Amino acid sequence: MGDKANAHPGAAGRATAADHPASVRNVVLVGHSGSGKTTLVEALALTAGAVNRAGRVEDGGTVSDYDEMEHRQQRSVQLSLVPVTWDGIKINLLDTPGYADFVGELRAGLRAADAALFVVSASDGVDGSTRMVWEECAAVGMPRAIVVTHLEAARADYEEMTRICADAFGGDDPDAVLPLYLPLHGPQAPDGHAPVTGLIGLLSQKLFDYSSGAREESEPDEDRLPRIEEARNRLIEGIIAESEDETLMDRYLGGERIDVKTLTEDLERAVARGTFFPVLAAAPAAEGARQGLGTVEVLELVTRGFPTPLERRAPAVTTIGGEPRELRACDPDGPLVAEVVKTASDPYVGRISLVRVFSGTLRPDATVHVSGHGLEDRGHEDHDVDERVGALSAPFGKQQRGLSHCIAGDLACVAKLSRAETGDTLSAKDDPLLMEPWQMPDPLLPLAIQAHSKADEDKLSQGLSRLVAEDPTMRLEQNQATHQVVLWALGEAHADVALERLRSRYGVQVDVVPHKVPLRETFADRSTGRGRHVKQSGGHGQYAVCEIEVEPLPGGSGIEFVDKVVGGAVPRQFIPSVEKGVRAQAARGVAAGHPLVDIRVTLLDGKAHSVDSSDAAFQTAGALALREAAADNRIHLLEPVAEVAVLVGDDYVGAVMSDLSGRRGRVLGTEQTSGGRTVVRAEVPEIEIGRYSVDLRSLSHGTARFNRSYVRHEPMPAQIAERVREGARAAS
Repeated sequence: MGDKANAHPGAAGRATAADHPASVRNVVLVGHSGSGKTTLVEALALTAGAVNRAGRVEDGGTVSDYDEMEHRQQRSVQLSLVPVTWDGIKINLLDTPGYADFVGELRAGLRAADAALFVVSASDGVDGSTRMVWEECAAVGMPRAIVVTHLEAARADYEEMTRICADAFGGDDPDAVLPLYLPLHGPQAPDGHAPVTGLIGLLSQKLFDYSSGAREESEPDEDRLPRIEEARNRLIEGIIAESEDETLMDRYLGGERIDVKTLTEDLERAVARGTFFPVLAAAPAAEGARQGLGTVEVLELVTRGFPTPLERRAPAVTTIGGEPRELRACDPDGPLVAEVVKTASDPYVGRISLVRVFSGTLRPDATVHVSGHGLEDRGHEDHDVDERVGALSAPFGKQQRGLSHCIAGDLACVAKLSRAETGDTLSAKDDPLLMEPWQMPDPLLPLAIQAHSKADEDKLSQGLSRLVAEDPTMRLEQNQATHQVVLWALGEAHADVALERLRSRYGVQVDVVPHKVPLRETFADRSTGRGRHVKQSGGHGQYAVCEIEVEPLPGGSGIEFVDKVVGGAVPRQFIPSVEKGVRAQAARGVAAGHPLVDIRVTLLDGKAHSVDSSDAAFQTAGALALREAAADNRIHLLEPVAEVAVLVGDDYVGAVMSDLSGRRGRVLGTEQTSGGRTVVRAEVPEIEIGRYSVDLRSLSHGTARFNRSYVRHEPMPAQIAERVREGARAAS
């Protein structure tokens, strides 16, 4: 790393189908919104010779963020793949959105990749959400490196940022996070800022000057050597500490000079194992320049330090019946096992699936088995079907470059898999298999929608089903209690993108309406009611009278119906009719139009007519009796209560607990976890946490997350219940 001069493969930078897993690197770029991930991808593509000028392919489009929606929002909203070739190695660069609402796209990128580049802005530092993703990668041992961007900013300080990264990412071993290069500053500007124009390789002790628009190598001046030596010694000690050669540290401390080749090989092994995390710097190329600052160094690290797909342990695989299946690591000749990590719709091509192949070789026109995980709770149907693979391609901006095959370890886009959804497994049709799913965040922001017009209503169901097929972090709910169609999203931006896709891709215009929580009603005290339904209008009349007693029951009891009629006052054949009428009225509610629950209704007496009594008449009488009993009683409105578990940094625990209390929450307790975080558990009325995902993000600066689960319904405070009743009366 840092030993090559002006390596530039030119047109070879255009990625094609790989022929062996060892010649593939799958790298995901991670970082907060605005850190420069997309700009870095374009700079790397330019340096690799895959584009003709910064960020442009032959048709004039950009290699990333080419979607019209991303242009309008000025940020990435979806996972993008940009394949390039450097030094004979195919590099699949996976550019992920940095905004928290699109964490589902980030997790898909992590699943598809074997290593991660954490992109950190020199002017903004490291935010809490980036630290959390780092910890997720650490938990699974994913190799990582850090790239510092925005070096041109007036406040940018590369060396200070390396110290911040060591504190943020180093944990108990800050010497595992060290820079491989020092900045080479150009002439000082009038404002006192000296721009970074090149890098100084600490291992090679060479200068790499990018000021001319291309990388030029030279020897350092004598006055730079002391600064280089200090940083170099610390880097060497950090590398040796991670070396598999236990004698190396003793030799180094004994004064032996360790050759650069040995140090470089140990560095590459430590990076590939995920035990050492180098810090690099990068900047986009200036107008007309051929290479961006530090891009050669990043490409060298990726090709020489990051692991091949052969070194990654594949997710667990089972048969469709659930029996474990052992596979050889990344074998192109093994049984086919691939996974859909993203689905998208193209107005001209149709559905396009981005696929990572873990075993075997995927070929065009082959018939494969598609196995789904059955996320019915999110609107995703379970399925096991055979489908024919369409054309394979490598995306590059708006272009799709055809591929002849896709081997284990590589990624490709597959056209016309009409049933495959994100997270599905592709396998041989005569040997169907299923991969263990990756963890997806729960969507916790409800968005109630309705069709804007009759024409939209006809297309709404199909549009929504396609939308959730593309995005497993979105849940579709047809709420039977409130009769609302609800899209559950990860945040406001996520919801906005979903509505825009419905409109622009599927031609469905919807209106957002207030989200309703499923309230219920119950009796506060014992009460009686008399239902009298007597009508005579010529011919056959209607006659039914019944008397009931209603008493409240404990929560969760539902509705009990008891018959205590004596003497045949209500004929036996009409007693079920009374019960049917009572239950029908209970479903409609007796106060504010919400279902009535947790009561015992006892039929005490009644009257019938030998000719005019009927099933319908006694159903009506039963409903009238229940309404009369309610008119003489206090009716409680019951609201759903959820148990909320908030994982938050210790610095924000007090603020979170205070906020939950302000939402009528009852804090149940706290539990200390690793990494300086605490789990706060509380029971909170659901009506108070409709926007909690948005509010919690603001309260904790994006560092907290939560989950929720329904516990029970309980009485709503009188003043709030009265407001709900007034709203119901106004609506009617």
